[in-house]
Amino acid sequence: MEEGSKENPACDQENCDEIVTKEQDAPTDIVCDEIKGLDANRYATKKTVAQGMLDIALLTSNASQLKYVLQVGPKHEFYTLLVVLISISIVLQLLVGLLFVVIGGLDLNDHEDQPSAVILNDVIVIFIFVISVINIVISAFGIEYSNNPLVLERLNYINEQYLRKSNFTGH
Repeated sequence: MEEGSKENPACDQENCDEIVTKEQDAPTDIVCDEIKGLDANRYATKKTVAQGMLDIALLTSNASQLKYVLQVGPKHEFYTLLVVLISISIVLQLLVGLLFVVIGGLDLNDHEDQPSAVILNDVIVIFIFVISVINIVISAFGIEYSNNPLVLERLNYINEQYLRKSNFTGH
């Protein structure tokens, strides 16, 4: 890599280091190609995409849990509680997704958008915390046999059939 920047030939590594040490309190403008600060918009976009992917994974998991609970029905010991908690979690996740879209449209380099972005980010963090707590409670009340939700029902049916056959053949 060349010492100087093609756009600014007077800017070599020594000059860049000198500028950095002399003007640490100056605004964070990009003086040389070698001096690049954190691009807030790029960081926020990457963070939003990563959180969005995690949100989609959790949303998929919650949808699967809701399907299981609804298949088992009121026979499940905590049916109402789980349906309510999973539903709240899904609604909050959708709300967080919408907030991601809103915050993604803000320009973090624009001083007028920064207060809104900070507030939205704080709200998103709070919602994600609440979603996490709700999902811990959902896990605590157990979604047994989630890969095959009607296993117990099928086992009871098989046992009843077996007992019927043995009663007919035994007497």
